[in-house]
Amino acid sequence: MIRRQRLAAGVCALLAALAAGMAFPAAATAGEPTGEATAKVDLVLDVSGSMRTRDIDGGTRMAAAKQAFNEVLDATPQEVQLGIRTLGANYPGNDRKTGCKDTAQLYPVSTLDRTEAKTAVATLSPTGWTPIGPALLKAAGDLEAGEGSKRIVLITDGEDTCAPLDPCEVAREIAAKGIGMTIDTLGLVPDTKLNKQLSCIAEATGGTYTSVEHTDELTDKVNQLVDRAANPVVTPVATEGAAQCTDAPTLKSGLYTDREEFGQQRWYRVEVMAGQELRASVSVAADRAVGPDYGALLRAVTVHGREIVRGEAAGNGRTDVISTGLRYPRPERDDDSDKPAPETVCLQVTNSFSAASGVKTTPGLPLELTVDVVDGPSHAGDVASFGLGRGWWLLGVLVLAGFLAGLIWGWLSRWRVAVWRTN
Repeated sequence: MIRRQRLAAGVCALLAALAAGMAFPAAATAGEPTGEATAKVDLVLDVSGSMRTRDIDGGTRMAAAKQAFNEVLDATPQEVQLGIRTLGANYPGNDRKTGCKDTAQLYPVSTLDRTEAKTAVATLSPTGWTPIGPALLKAAGDLEAGEGSKRIVLITDGEDTCAPLDPCEVAREIAAKGIGMTIDTLGLVPDTKLNKQLSCIAEATGGTYTSVEHTDELTDKVNQLVDRAANPVVTPVATEGAAQCTDAPTLKSGLYTDREEFGQQRWYRVEVMAGQELRASVSVAADRAVGPDYGALLRAVTVHGREIVRGEAAGNGRTDVISTGLRYPRPERDDDSDKPAPETVCLQVTNSFSAASGVKTTPGLPLELTVDVVDGPSHAGDVASFGLGRGWWLLGVLVLAGFLAGLIWGWLSRWRVAVWRTN
């Protein structure tokens, strides 16, 4: 009896192992080389005296930054080399010349030792000036060597106090070097002058500016930027949409940037062959103060004006970017023509942002358009089957395994009852 029970248990375990092995394929070995250049990020943190202000979630700006940094350090991908540079952290005096040199590398750009980096962040205390320009120059030097994506993330609560070294000019100088370095800026205070300066710094290098007023917002945004550095570098191509489809530029698969004024429509054209699928998405960013309710619309339209498909999204002021997308699979042709004609699909991008009082409406809002034309489904195995896609066979295996295990368990139960009655 014991041998039979063990045999049955072994069969059940084998079936479960087979099912689990099919359900969860073996992952790639950790630490395998990917063949990609190393991504580098330098977090530049303002530690000037104004960071003592208590206006973020009931605590000081410095406390919010420390908490965000600790969470970011825990979440930093292994393949990203990360460093931390400070500005205004060491000189408490009133000498402007000395205060404008106050920038230091708190943690070098290298493979991350989370404990060491957190210990260094814990020692910070709001101290001095706000030399943003000098800090950006030094940060560029921290990252300049080597290949791969390079990203500076500047977090500050105030404007630069060390003119005439204009940080916007510094950013343009960094961009002019052609080393592929991006500067993203985060402002901890909703101040118009600060917003203008940080927007200028970010735009000079193709980065982003975000105003954050809560600790969780700061954490999420920095994490997003660090993760973005780990992704392959894709340089957007500048394009200019037209007011109508007939005059629109024809785009191939790729990433594009443009500017769109408040409430404006921009048109683009894409050629789609029979059997191909068009996938498009658009993101419109509010790089200045806007009304609290807004939306973005992306439409695929024929050259005769008939709408094929649309994607739309709405916002309520909680984010500075709104995105939407669409997919259009063009059916295969029934004829065997050697030279099938492409279909021209018109993409229309519209936004419903409204400018706040006193805000300039030009230049237009930055938008990012992704176009991808791929081969469409060619047979039934490529499309969803009962909503499970290619995984329908896995469900069948699991059902069969469960059925067999149930039969074996039922047989064992009946056999044990029969033995018990005999005894």
